[in-house]
Amino acid sequence: MRKLALSDEILMKIEKPARYIGNELNSVVKDTSQIRFAMCFPDVYEIGMSHLGIQILYDMFNRREDTWCERVYSPWPDLHKIMKEQKIPLFGLESQEPIKDFDFIGITLQYEMCYTNILQILDLAQIPLLSKERSDQDPIVMGGGPCAYNPEPVADFFDCFYIGEGETQYDAFLNLYKEMRASGEYTRSRFLHEAAKIEGIYVPSLYHVSYKEDGTIAAFTPVYEDIPSVIKKQVVTDMTPAVYPEKPVVPFIKATQDRVVLEIQRGCIRGCRFCQAGMIYRPNREKNVERLKELAHTMLDATGHEEISLSSLSSSDYSELDELITFLLDECEKKKVNISLPSLRIDAFSLDIMKKVQDIKKSSLTFAPEAGSQRLRNVINKGLTKENILNGSEQAFKGGWNKVKLYFMLGLPTETEEDMCAIPELANEIAALYYETVPKEERNGKCQITISTSFFVPKPFTPFQWAQMFDPDEYLARAKIVNDHVKEQLNHKSIRYNWHEADVTVLEGVLARGDRRIAKAILYVYEHGGFFDAWSEYFDFDLWKEAFHACGIDMDFYTKRPRSEDEIFPWDFIDAGVTKDFLLREWKTAMTETVTPNCRMRCSGCGARKYEGGVCFEDKN
Repeated sequence: MRKLALSDEILMKIEKPARYIGNELNSVVKDTSQIRFAMCFPDVYEIGMSHLGIQILYDMFNRREDTWCERVYSPWPDLHKIMKEQKIPLFGLESQEPIKDFDFIGITLQYEMCYTNILQILDLAQIPLLSKERSDQDPIVMGGGPCAYNPEPVADFFDCFYIGEGETQYDAFLNLYKEMRASGEYTRSRFLHEAAKIEGIYVPSLYHVSYKEDGTIAAFTPVYEDIPSVIKKQVVTDMTPAVYPEKPVVPFIKATQDRVVLEIQRGCIRGCRFCQAGMIYRPNREKNVERLKELAHTMLDATGHEEISLSSLSSSDYSELDELITFLLDECEKKKVNISLPSLRIDAFSLDIMKKVQDIKKSSLTFAPEAGSQRLRNVINKGLTKENILNGSEQAFKGGWNKVKLYFMLGLPTETEEDMCAIPELANEIAALYYETVPKEERNGKCQITISTSFFVPKPFTPFQWAQMFDPDEYLARAKIVNDHVKEQLNHKSIRYNWHEADVTVLEGVLARGDRRIAKAILYVYEHGGFFDAWSEYFDFDLWKEAFHACGIDMDFYTKRPRSEDEIFPWDFIDAGVTKDFLLREWKTAMTETVTPNCRMRCSGCGARKYEGGVCFEDKN
């Protein structure tokens, strides 16, 4: 019987003790292993347990006989305080043993607002926060995930990063470690030097950054001649045989996404100019429908979940969606399982499907026009017209829906007051359409149109990586214009408006496009009590401003400053598949308000064709 790392007394004191005891259905426990790997999600259990990437790597690592991979999540502040006071080291859920004794600590970087939680994990694990202060007895700390495409703001805290999809190079990485340990030649520095030669592995300490007088980067160079100057993103070219967790771990408490997740494809054909995922996960690659049917059946049986969801950036673009949905409807009816279909375009086919799988009275339809006016939708390459939105809404209202959610961004490049006012005007037209379309005696109450606006953050490896941002006050002023204009609409009683926090947006912008100098501020914030910044009740913008001031960092340099076409960005040493020439071309095309066709309509020469797979080669099949 395993001894729990936390005493009964502690577990009785804290919120949701089931977060920390492990032993969930399908979790993996091994007697011995040569390599111990802690897979960490730097947020609370319920969030981390919903993350598909960690589930895939957990399954893949544990298939190796020589490796035991365990899960670790950020302790909630109540337990954090106790662990600090009582000097209890952070532990793996499966073994309940301190992760400071493991070989590797892998931390996934899913969003910038979790950066202080990286330091929380290292601190509670009793591992030096800075890579340069670790000894040969400390684990190798590595990062991965979408934010690792600009690893520089957190580079000081990591020994290495894995750039791209984990299914391709982790075996080579772990085999190298095992061989060096077996030969007696292992030292931290020697291993990292050899690991840096594996394609996709980036070791920050082996690269030197120099800066110009204006603060921009002058050069980024390897310290040794035998390591690459460019780190190449790793891509799984054939998704069908790729490793996938057939028996995912089932959480003890309700997770954010408490369901079976079926990944139907990776990448996206659409090319929205603000969307980082749509660029870094290129090319679009589909999983064979027969494999998906097999996985759905196996995973439902292995978990007992009562819902299955399709995972994709744009599910409507999956070429065998009709066949897959027909199968799932039949399978789920037999098993009394619900189906969740996110990322669908609202067209006749999708609405017909959703009628079959949703309780129309309870559910709402979601559109993401992103911009209110057609002009601005063309700038961002959204490829969605007002006619698309109104036709979809009309069909939905006829089908029995009366709730619509609309997602927009404020602060997009070239945005004018006219574009902002177009947001409530579009909502008003949709509300009016409901009252025109549905006879009074057939209405299920009045329609509810919910508008939500976030503020645009320019991300690396997007055409908008050159874009400027604004002060928090300017973002709030734009939200006020929208809010005031909502009140002027004829159907304003049917419209509700929510907007995002402006200060969080500005900080996210600094962290997204920051360089190595930002690490000092992140460390300052953590050392002064800041973490769980992704949670509004714990976010303290004043502390961040204090940190930037204390560290001599000008936030405006990273947010409001115009960027020249030839500026070296902190992430330019990474080859993410899409070329900088393509991104710059798209940036200029955006300024002409011109739409670029999607990948199935025409190849735009983004660079992803070099991977020799996916949508780039569909015409040759």
